Amino acid sequence: MKTIVHKANSRGDANHGWLHSKHTFSFANYYNPERVHFGVLRVLNDDYVAPGKGFGMHPHDNMEIISIPLEGDLEHRDNMGNVAVIKHGDIQVMSAGTGVMHSEYNKSNDSPVKFLQIWIFPNQKNVKPRYDQISLKMNERQNRWQQILSPNPGDDGVWIHQDAWFHIGKFERGFSLNYDVKKPGNGVYAFVLNGEVAIEGEPLDERDGFGIWDTDCFTLQANSDGAEVLLMEVPMIQ
Repeated sequence: MKTIVHKANSRGDANHGWLHSKHTFSFANYYNPERVHFGVLRVLNDDYVAPGKGFGMHPHDNMEIISIPLEGDLEHRDNMGNVAVIKHGDIQVMSAGTGVMHSEYNKSNDSPVKFLQIWIFPNQKNVKPRYDQISLKMNERQNRWQQILSPNPGDDGVWIHQDAWFHIGKFERGFSLNYDVKKPGNGVYAFVLNGEVAIEGEPLDERDGFGIWDTDCFTLQANSDGAEVLLMEVPMIQ
């Protein structure tokens, strides 16, 4: 078993006023040669967007892009004709493939948007671009792992072009449970959304990251009420 800890205060910090982004991995002007990616997990940005502000039309290609809103309403538009608003409890995925243009704006003029932007290297290049979003059943993550993403169309959650699985769990203080790795050779990157937990005895606070690999199972324990964790299981070879 191998592990790595990324404390919340060790992340890259980019404050543009309208956008305040914390980068777990190297992104834009933040570069750390030891923090470029975790397997095929390339980007984990913790973004704050001021009211009425956002990202104008910009391009992506050959990347699986996942957005998980934590607070507020985020409006998405793209050159595939999609116009949608995502909010807390939703998950959005975009397979950029051969190329796509999109924008993201805070729908509100009064309240900020907070969301996670996650990029995964795909296992197929130059696929036809696609967009999807779903609303999750929040009660299905209480003291359990709720699957929100997989490689399989029709499975629970959204799907991407990669042998990856995402789960979210929300736990009472003292509750513990295991996570079984879905595919041999995959690793798991845990990101603490709220509260305090311990994974394999390692104490983690809000917005800490924890990578674990070369194992087929690990144990998480909640050390505060309402502790919430996102698990991202990904192949370790890019």
